[in-house]
Amino acid sequence: MVDNQFTTHTGLFDLSGKYALVTGGTRGIGMMIARGLLQAGARVVISSRKADTCAEAQHLLSEFGDVQAIPADLSRHDECQRLADLVKVDSERLDILVNNAGAMWREPLATFPDEAWDAVIDLNLKSPFWLVQALLPALSRAGTADDPARIINIGSIAGGIHVAQAPNYSYASSKAALHQLTRVLARELGPQHVTVNAVAPGPFPSQMMASTLDAIGDTIAAKAPLRRLGRDDDMAGIAVFLASRAGSYLTGTIIPVDGGIATTASGT
Repeated sequence: MVDNQFTTHTGLFDLSGKYALVTGGTRGIGMMIARGLLQAGARVVISSRKADTCAEAQHLLSEFGDVQAIPADLSRHDECQRLADLVKVDSERLDILVNNAGAMWREPLATFPDEAWDAVIDLNLKSPFWLVQALLPALSRAGTADDPARIINIGSIAGGIHVAQAPNYSYASSKAALHQLTRVLARELGPQHVTVNAVAPGPFPSQMMASTLDAIGDTIAAKAPLRRLGRDDDMAGIAVFLASRAGSYLTGTIIPVDGGIATTASGT
């Protein structure tokens, strides 16, 4: 007989004592996630390519908890390894890895260049894989059957869920591939007590989305079933859910956080 007795958990979303890395955590969706993890009690490392951006973000996030910023160019394999080594200096255990760093390239089909594939694929797809490789021993040490370590990949509704109007050929392809990589890794790493899930954001205010939202943000919001764009707490909330005991029995999922834009096929 299966034991379905409920256990009272007063801290279902509590991340106190957890250690997290959020790539691209200095702005936009990455900063939203980093802030949410900090407020839930986690100790967080953020990374970004530019040292001054890292310093500014660390200052802004420090009011929410214990945060460290490490500059790293994650489009390079050696830099992914360097970041992983620095993260492991403080602890050989890593509870949460959020692969958020990403790039987008918009250009018409006729002039879409080779470098638009290499630059985007390296950061959006290869980098998460390289970081999982480098940090898997630390993740495995942190995870248990009752409380697995967590990998959260940040995809996009443009990655196989919804076709955007903008000519984002390499971006959409890289995010669709990241969604499938999430499923492949979930199957492989589950027995090692590591869950792997992806969040597929819709339109959120960020530097990457700035030009689009400036031009047609009101139109996008008006056509969304919830009649608004994403907010900071929407992204922080899904990250805390996936990272906490509340999400401990979830792996291999792609979760659209888009106000229904893609999932109801009513968006732009």
